[in-house]
Amino acid sequence: MTALVITVADGVAVVTIDRPKANAIDGVTSVAMGEAFLAFETDPTVRVVIVTGAGERFFSAGWDLNAAGDGESFDEDWGAGGFGGFPDLPNRTKPVIAAVNGMAVGGGFEIAMAADLIVAADHAQFFLPEAALGILPDAGSVRLPRLLPAHIAREMLLTGRRMGADEAARLGLVNRVVPGAELLDAAHELARAVVASAPLSVAAILDIGRRTAHLDPIAAMAEISTYEAYRRAIDSADAVEGMAARSEQRAPIWQSR
Repeated sequence: MTALVITVADGVAVVTIDRPKANAIDGVTSVAMGEAFLAFETDPTVRVVIVTGAGERFFSAGWDLNAAGDGESFDEDWGAGGFGGFPDLPNRTKPVIAAVNGMAVGGGFEIAMAADLIVAADHAQFFLPEAALGILPDAGSVRLPRLLPAHIAREMLLTGRRMGADEAARLGLVNRVVPGAELLDAAHELARAVVASAPLSVAAILDIGRRTAHLDPIAAMAEISTYEAYRRAIDSADAVEGMAARSEQRAPIWQSR
């Protein structure tokens, strides 16, 4: 059975993890996800990627422990973008929306954390059980304290406690919470809003976020004008087109140049 279902339409790619019963990810699936995300980077018809899970119960249970029992190691080669295909992909220019349709557990939660935007079903839950299993939520240990208040993040990391969708929204972890039946529609609505923005501007915003994460605002502002992606966007024909379209009260026609 194919572990991934991929569709592309109207600038939006949807990657559905389909590995019953819990959409857990093994090395082969992670490598395939990485190959898909690499292909999206060079595909001009893809502007935004939605990642979700099949069914209503699990977004993803993370690392497939059955594969671990068959010899996969914690240090497995997970592919070009790391575990889940995109979290460690360098210089990614296409935003990723996680549509969390159920439980995001362990590595599945880490994939959601790495997304640029998160839409959650109202029954979604987020948790990291690794410490109780004698292993580590490695990416979670890095990302979660940057996304949540430090004490809440540490509680989740150290105890494995679960966070529901409403609490995640209240603390700013997710962008919006919707009924499960409306999840993909809400993710597509958000994706369409991104597609309406200029591709070079979107790519520059992602680039600036990555490259200035460790800098204070004054230091960041002192150097962003030297970034190639920044200059491509600011000096582009699309920048002229965007201003002209606003003045003429029409939709802009982006050409990525």
